[in-house]
Amino acid sequence: MLGNEKIVIEGAEINLKETDKICIHVLPSLLHFMMALRAGVSPEKLGLTKEGDSAYIQCPDPGEPYTERGTVIFEVEVIK
Repeated sequence: MLGNEKIVIEGAEINLKETDKICIHVLPSLLHFMMALRAGVSPEKLGLTKEGDSAYIQCPDPGEPYTERGTVIFEVEVIK
């Protein structure tokens, strides 16, 4: 994922028609917080931002020299 791409999660499903790409490395980190965010817990309370409604979650892929890609930070918004 290189930027301005999106993963759309509706309920318990990933909407594949509206999702650009899915990096499997981010799924554990992302899904760990999704239930709390969907339930209305603020990103600030979860420690995922200093302020605002967006959460920032980092992919655990370490990047070079260990992997070909690298760390990505995802901006997560809950849209109702």
